[in-house]
Amino acid sequence: MRVLNRASALALLAALALLTAAMVPAEPAPETHAPPTEPVAPEPPPAPAAAPPPRVLWFHRHPRRAQTAWVAAANPLAVDAGLEILARGGKAVDAAVAVQAMLGLVEPQSSGIGGGAFLLYYDAGSRKLSALEGRERAPAGAQPDMFLDEHGKPLPFVEAVRSGRSTGVPGAIAMLYAAHSKLGRLRWQELFQPAIRAATAGFKVPARLASFLGEGSPFPPTNEVRMMFSRPDGETVQEGDLFRNPKYAHTLERIARQGPRALYEGEIAREIVATTHLPALPGTMTLKDLASYRASWTEPVCRPYRGYSVCVPPPPSSGVSLLQMLSILDRTDIGGRRPSDPQAWFLFAQASRLMYADRDRYVADPRFVPVPVDRMLDPAYVRLRAQLIGQRAGAAPLPGDLAAPRGRDATAESAGTSHFVIVDAQGNVVSMTTTIESIFGSGRTVEGFVLNNQLTDFSFVPAEGGRPVANAVRGGKRPRSSMAPVIVLDHAGNFVAALGSPGGSAILEYNAKALVGLFAWRLSLKEAIELPNLIARGDTYSGETAKFSPALLAGLRDRGIELKPGHAENSGLHGVLRRADGTYEGAADSRREGVARSLAPRVQGP
Repeated sequence: MRVLNRASALALLAALALLTAAMVPAEPAPETHAPPTEPVAPEPPPAPAAAPPPRVLWFHRHPRRAQTAWVAAANPLAVDAGLEILARGGKAVDAAVAVQAMLGLVEPQSSGIGGGAFLLYYDAGSRKLSALEGRERAPAGAQPDMFLDEHGKPLPFVEAVRSGRSTGVPGAIAMLYAAHSKLGRLRWQELFQPAIRAATAGFKVPARLASFLGEGSPFPPTNEVRMMFSRPDGETVQEGDLFRNPKYAHTLERIARQGPRALYEGEIAREIVATTHLPALPGTMTLKDLASYRASWTEPVCRPYRGYSVCVPPPPSSGVSLLQMLSILDRTDIGGRRPSDPQAWFLFAQASRLMYADRDRYVADPRFVPVPVDRMLDPAYVRLRAQLIGQRAGAAPLPGDLAAPRGRDATAESAGTSHFVIVDAQGNVVSMTTTIESIFGSGRTVEGFVLNNQLTDFSFVPAEGGRPVANAVRGGKRPRSSMAPVIVLDHAGNFVAALGSPGGSAILEYNAKALVGLFAWRLSLKEAIELPNLIARGDTYSGETAKFSPALLAGLRDRGIELKPGHAENSGLHGVLRRADGTYEGAADSRREGVARSLAPRVQGP
């Protein structure tokens, strides 16, 4: 590691002090920004306040009076990386590259350059929205039965996850490069410098990363992962240890110089292919699979919800299912109730069950399977679905008759992933959900980063009850995803809010909960994010039982819902909301280590 002389170090610290002075933290207490060569461990998230935060005004149609740049993400170092780029005059897309590069270092259990993502982008000048898909793709040689054993039965989930067959062609870097080429301002090489510095100098291991490396992890790490995160004495790093990842720094340096070619061609590509071909259950990825990968620009899907337009990526994202759930709820009286009302959560649970019934049957990669998006969101159909909600919870609802008969996909999705939101000084917005799927993905490592296990998002069985499953494996296909980054606009196309969450299939309910809180119950962004989580799919109901009052749980029980405690990872909602006066409010989920921070506003005319 290069050592700075005293004069250089003082100059660097002075420059950073000027940058820090311009920053206005989103949290009530000020936070110290460390020099870029010496990242520090994040502070533990504050305990939830005894009283709810102040409410915000709820009209978003006034002209802006002050423009502020914001970043909300899952780790303070990732937020600071994004703010550093914004402070240099970078746009939201520039900052997104820096945030993802840093997340791959400090939150590698959730996302990274070995995974994929979905991105929504709002252009403030044109008030236009675009979507970019960086979903992982199955190798050309992938077979529909590759997750079945010799008896034709589905493999145990963990066995499939840790196999070479689970890794799809990564898409995050290709997607970010495509976004930057069209929408960025700073040089590509500059965007990786915060993460390269941190990987070289070291950062203090945060509590979440340490917990997932420990013996109590819900998804124990592989030996490869333990070795990557080992101390000089051979022991696994602990919370607060200074950890360096020089291999990751070197990988980022190559990507910074060469662009995506550094990952999809050459030495790193050869190592990715070789790693996926190792036992057990070797995969079929080839160099051609990597070299031929392209991210895709797509049209967002938008639908009205309580006077606003909620927008999500199209399939293979499950955003369409989120819109369907909101549309069902909009045909109930949930908006006239409060978060303390058992009937409100009963309606939420029943709408969720109806949504999953259709999603599990119909949502898949539209390049291979027709997805009946318009029919799923047709107002007449949604009205019929809403009418199925009775006074008590009954048997698991059946899917609607929307397309050719399909088998149900019962895929078990891991609750990993990460989400971040960026608003730049011009008002452009990125809402991006990114993942390597399970905790530490496939558990296979290459040059300082972890490979995804995204192909386990496919149905393990190609058919059910004699009917083909829409989300079955095929070569070149992209598995259905629960990732659903959200941007909300008003009737004139002005930005209102952006949010999203990790959480596997529960992402849809986490996002729906926050949107109901914001637009039906008129809560502040922080209040909406901190609402308790409830997951209802088929015949199962789980959630944060300790956060629901005994009276509310009893009310749900009276309506046929016995709520069980949840498990594994939980929501990690991050978002930014535009207030009535044109200023912004950012918020991060206290269930994780994320923060929302801003730069000082650039005052504009009325």
